Amino acid sequence: MTDNVHTLGWIGAGRMGAAMATRLIAAGNDVTVQNRTRSKAEALGAKVADTPADLGDRDIVFIMVSANDDLLEVTTGPHGILSNPDHAPKVLIDCSTVSTETSAHVRAAAAARGTQFLAAPVSGNPKVVKTGGLTMAVSGTEEAFTTVEPYMNQICKGVTYVGSDEVARLVKICHNMMLGIVAQAMAEITVLAEKGGVKRSAWLNFLNDSVMGSRFTRYKTPAYVNLDFTPTFTPVLLRKDFDLGMHAAYEHDVPMPLAALCTELVKISAGAGHAQEDFAVLLLEAARGAGLEMVAENIAIDDGLGG
Repeated sequence: MTDNVHTLGWIGAGRMGAAMATRLIAAGNDVTVQNRTRSKAEALGAKVADTPADLGDRDIVFIMVSANDDLLEVTTGPHGILSNPDHAPKVLIDCSTVSTETSAHVRAAAAARGTQFLAAPVSGNPKVVKTGGLTMAVSGTEEAFTTVEPYMNQICKGVTYVGSDEVARLVKICHNMMLGIVAQAMAEITVLAEKGGVKRSAWLNFLNDSVMGSRFTRYKTPAYVNLDFTPTFTPVLLRKDFDLGMHAAYEHDVPMPLAALCTELVKISAGAGHAQEDFAVLLLEAARGAGLEMVAENIAIDDGLGG
């Protein structure tokens, strides 16, 4: 059982939210979960609330939803957590990927109720969460961060306080731009190796064991070798983050020629019939440009995540 004494709420029991909330529940915390589809919340085995407003009396409430409108609905909407006339949480933590403008709007609404708001976007997917590898960037007041950090550490491998207000949103955008740039480089070089007569699995095995290998290259290797593009993150979502990142670069007067090129390449991938597949389809577009027809190797590959 945990030694922490705060009551917790959780809004959003989709694949990511359910995996994250499960870690808090398993740690022995007093957690109440709310989700638009009640059965998904009930499946977690914790107490269930009917609406976000019903979590107003919780000390700390985490949110993991899909988009800007969803965050507004569960916070400032008619049945949002900030609509409860009698209670509001001490700290509200949003782990979703939303715009800086939406985040700032919710922060102001929370402050009006005496609630501290933390932007806490995460990097990972449900399997990463389950195996304890999730990372989180957090911005807001240090006071609020100090209060909730123990709970964040129960969910994540790494939790980094990055500053005040909405800067965690920029950190997440920068992270996802880096993700796309590395994936594109990995795709192009893999195509070169294969067209030169090297099996993809052999090349990627060498890469992953070298100083240039990383947890990310190893994680994406099964998709590149077996052409399994079951989505973890789609080109459409990646394009959105590149667009946001390029907008931030313009605002801060930062030249980003490589990122600008990758933005266009991701757009090509999204528009070439791969919108609902994993962004690893960048490999197929690189192969198409080289006149290379790829065939799945269909071999067992360790993604390095364990579990």
